[in-house]
Amino acid sequence: MKLKRKNVGAGILMVLFTVLFFVLTSKFFVVASSQSAEGVDLIEYGKRKWMKSDVLDAKRGTMFDRNGEVVAQDIPSYSVIAILDKNYPNHIKDPEEAAEKLANVLDTDKENLVELLSKEGRFQIEIPSGRKVSYRKKEQIEDLKIPGIDFLRESRRYYPNQTFASHVIGYTGNGEKGVQAGLMGLEKSLNKYLQEKDGKITFLGDAFSRAIPANKESIEKPKHGQDVYLTIDEKIQLYLDEAMQEAAKEYEPEKITGIVADPKTGRILAMSNYPAFNPNQKDIENYTNFAVSYPFEPGSTMKIFTLAAAIEEGKYNGNEQFQSGSYKLPNIGRPIYDHNRKGWGTITYNEGVQNSSNVAFSKLVREKLGYEKFRSYISKFGLDQKTNIDLPNEKNGSILYNYEIEKVTTAFGQGSTITPIQQIQAATAIANGGKMMQPYVIDKIMNPETKKVVLDNEPKVKGKPISEGTSKQVRDILETVVTEGTGKPYMIDGYSVAGKTGTAQIPGKDGKYISGWGENVFSFIGMAPKDDPKLLVYVAVERPKVEFPEMGSTPTANIFTSVMKSSLQYLNIQPEAKEKLNKSKAKKTYGKELDNYTGQSAKEAKSELEKLGMHVSVIGSGDEVIKQEPYEGAYVIKGERVILRTSGDAKMPDLTNWSYMDILRLSKLLGLKETITGSGFAVKQNVKAGSPVKAGDYLVVQLEAPKETEPVSEENSEETEQNGEGTEQNSEEETIVTD
Repeated sequence: MKLKRKNVGAGILMVLFTVLFFVLTSKFFVVASSQSAEGVDLIEYGKRKWMKSDVLDAKRGTMFDRNGEVVAQDIPSYSVIAILDKNYPNHIKDPEEAAEKLANVLDTDKENLVELLSKEGRFQIEIPSGRKVSYRKKEQIEDLKIPGIDFLRESRRYYPNQTFASHVIGYTGNGEKGVQAGLMGLEKSLNKYLQEKDGKITFLGDAFSRAIPANKESIEKPKHGQDVYLTIDEKIQLYLDEAMQEAAKEYEPEKITGIVADPKTGRILAMSNYPAFNPNQKDIENYTNFAVSYPFEPGSTMKIFTLAAAIEEGKYNGNEQFQSGSYKLPNIGRPIYDHNRKGWGTITYNEGVQNSSNVAFSKLVREKLGYEKFRSYISKFGLDQKTNIDLPNEKNGSILYNYEIEKVTTAFGQGSTITPIQQIQAATAIANGGKMMQPYVIDKIMNPETKKVVLDNEPKVKGKPISEGTSKQVRDILETVVTEGTGKPYMIDGYSVAGKTGTAQIPGKDGKYISGWGENVFSFIGMAPKDDPKLLVYVAVERPKVEFPEMGSTPTANIFTSVMKSSLQYLNIQPEAKEKLNKSKAKKTYGKELDNYTGQSAKEAKSELEKLGMHVSVIGSGDEVIKQEPYEGAYVIKGERVILRTSGDAKMPDLTNWSYMDILRLSKLLGLKETITGSGFAVKQNVKAGSPVKAGDYLVVQLEAPKETEPVSEENSEETEQNGEGTEQNSEEETIVTD
């Protein structure tokens, strides 16, 4: 009986196992044929479970200067991760200890780290304060030997020269879907060339993402960005940045703009703005590239192009005389005034350029050149249109040319607005034999792997507004502005400089011009060497904080002379022979050439000069002339002051009614360090007449314009108000300080 029951039980079990076998086998075949179970696609599930992938980092295109020096590049960086899964061999074992060690290196709060490192149910976390750390910091963390700490290798954008041309280069940040993208400057405008695309490697791996042996990998190669080569020269850019930083530190202006260009090609060698920023830190106060996006009234730098137009049309006679001081226009309530309201008497147009006479340029446009002809030259010089430089956000100025007063004031740089880059482009015609070159900053763009050039820029002639002869004549006259006129602070030892100063007024919110000491844009555009300019430099400083009697143009002169001289020397432009410079400085087309009086009796020399109509001042207790100002061969006109230095001790003369130029000549003769304030003629001096003086002494002189015979209402002696169209006139030029 027992045996029978056992046989029945065994039979039942066999049947059950047989049924189960067929059920399982059937299920296996069903799953195998359908590749799914319970509505789940087993193939996709397996891929998600075991298929692993890693990103293959691509590199954003590198930016280089014109000599191949890196100015922007991707460098390796590392993000710190902590593995929290206790089933993983290497995980965080002591959150408190790990947090204490990391907090010091990552400069973060320890308690926050403890909370992060103690989270449950997470395989790993990324530590926020440990994102994109440098390789050096990675090594510091590795030296702590914290179990469970690992790193994800990434890349970040790095700008090795910090604030270097920051508004030109720009910066990158997180774009769409968190991908690095250009957000400003060339980084943004060239993003389609610079943008990289990460690759991917796909493989079968275990639960810990370790590749299974003999597994076949699938690789999608990364696509690196294109490399960009700029026309910027690293050394010249650093000269400009450094000079502007020094000026900003000392004078705290609201804005500074500086541009250095090669006038033969239009290549921009340096471009800077203040306030600047460090793209590594993105400490940005100012997002505007003033050089291309900030039109303003240029002031007397505009006179360069008015002069060139008059010469080109055969309407300029430098020896012709005119009455300076003021110029009355029909139907206009108030005259055009020179900055020296009394004027310089009857002077030549060449002297008018040297003294930056508004009257001279008003007469040139109204009486000689004509308004329509002058307007055509504004277009020929490209001052009413964008240059189309390859930088983003270029703005166009505005030429006010409806009323007669606007046509006249545009001739000397007021009312109408233009950008610094428009002035640079126009000035290339003066420096380059009449050919006007389009400015550009991108030299070429190249594929870093194939070395194929995908974009190649070449110098482009935008027009020829003037002839080669006119350009030479303009440079000759502009050189005398630097050697004899308002541009004297811009002289550079060993190099002949041709250029023009500008002191522009700034419109306030109420529509009136801002008044006050230093409340102007002080600018200068100059080229050197004069006969064959290799560099063209523009500098503008807005509202520097200067205390009376220091002049607002001082920081502009400091920047220009420093950058121009350093750059010429860096480019191996040899200084000119002294004889050539002296001959060039003496070359004028008016007046009498001064004889050499050294070695002669001071009494006899004075008598001879007075017979020629000169004002003569003798400095020294001796009788023999040992020095003179102006120098031998300089051209002088009747009524000009000649200073004779004799042997013996020197005493300070009474400077009352001496002109600005007279004081500069005295300072040069005696080796004094002068500070000249105001405009017009001397009324006060810090060294009393008759006091002994020696080389190196400081001389401070205050100038005042002679009082008007008719009442004048003004808040600032260098600012006048035009009636008629309600336009205020810029009374260019501010007085200049020299060291």
